[in-house]
Amino acid sequence: MSLTQHVHGSKNVSMLVNFMLLTGNIDRPGSGVCQVRGHSNVQGQRAVGMSEKPELVPLDRYAEIFEFEPPRDPGRTTVDVCDGVLDGTVHAFVGQGGNFLRAIPEGERLESAWRQMELTVQIATKLNRSHLINGKSAWLLPYLAQSEEDIQASGPQIISMEDSLSHIHASTGKRLPASEHLKSETAIVAGMAKTTLPAHPKWQWDAWTADYALVRTLIEQTYPGQFEQMSTRMIQSGGFYRGNLTRSRVWKTTSDKAQFVSPKTLSALGIGASPGRFHLITMRSNDQFNTTIYGHDDRHRGLSGSRAIVLMCPSDMHNQNLFAGNKVSLITDTDDGVPRKVSGLTVTPYAPPSGSVGGCYPEMNSLVPLWCHDEDSKTPAFKSVPVRIEIDAA
Repeated sequence: MSLTQHVHGSKNVSMLVNFMLLTGNIDRPGSGVCQVRGHSNVQGQRAVGMSEKPELVPLDRYAEIFEFEPPRDPGRTTVDVCDGVLDGTVHAFVGQGGNFLRAIPEGERLESAWRQMELTVQIATKLNRSHLINGKSAWLLPYLAQSEEDIQASGPQIISMEDSLSHIHASTGKRLPASEHLKSETAIVAGMAKTTLPAHPKWQWDAWTADYALVRTLIEQTYPGQFEQMSTRMIQSGGFYRGNLTRSRVWKTTSDKAQFVSPKTLSALGIGASPGRFHLITMRSNDQFNTTIYGHDDRHRGLSGSRAIVLMCPSDMHNQNLFAGNKVSLITDTDDGVPRKVSGLTVTPYAPPSGSVGGCYPEMNSLVPLWCHDEDSKTPAFKSVPVRIEIDAA
């Protein structure tokens, strides 16, 4: 995320790949580029056609297998969804897991607009902040956690997971479910589809709910060559390797060769330097997972106590006439007419680069403008937010 969460974050990645190509570190044992993404659904979802970009999805294959015409219009990124909630063009939200409202930029503005939506549905295993902010009609649907036994009509079920190194393996829940009434995520999604759509011989919602192996068979049919005998191979020790064409130096480009990317700027920032301006880096501690905070100690950085801090290098503190323990506010340094401010932060000496300050994620998210995102992927630029420092009156 230190590479991607910038206005020119995609170019950061391109420059890293350029460097790897120049030094011969693609398709060489012990080297290469590894994208360390989060948990298995982040890694695996795009392996089976989940994308807002229709050109990345095998739509023709879907149409052939399921006898329907899939939508071919571009979908919405997280930023697009947030913009739609603010301008009223998004009327409903269905979330499968996650803590959307806590993870996004401009959370305070979005929470206010969120309540104006007609429908919000949260499918979740644990309660979080997003479940407290609801539309005019709201549903909270608990489902089986991955660690719980999933017993369906055909017996105990297993699911597949894909790790950051493109290995796919099986996962089986061992714990007794928290409630006998809990449905699986598959049962909930298939149930909504069965209730909403007309009957069709190719749409076997009950059968797919009863036996997840049938779903994996559909994945095999959709992506022939990558997922043969998926249900058998994924239960082997270590699972199976999905493959990466670059390891064989196969390049899906117009020239059939690896292509270098030339950047238009040598800075990943969207808004450059200015007197008194800093760039905020939002960070997670070792005592949290995504938006879930388990404690206020950060052993990685040798910090403990409150998370309401702003990390500064000593030279910047000296230039700003600030001392350790001073209470300050961070104010987003833009002229878009939207006030963004977080107060009550304690100045804490640390070692961010001069001109940068550090703060906690997600506490600092309200400082991030929605329009401050990667120009290619629309990933919010959580690592380069232009801010100014103001000493609190108290």
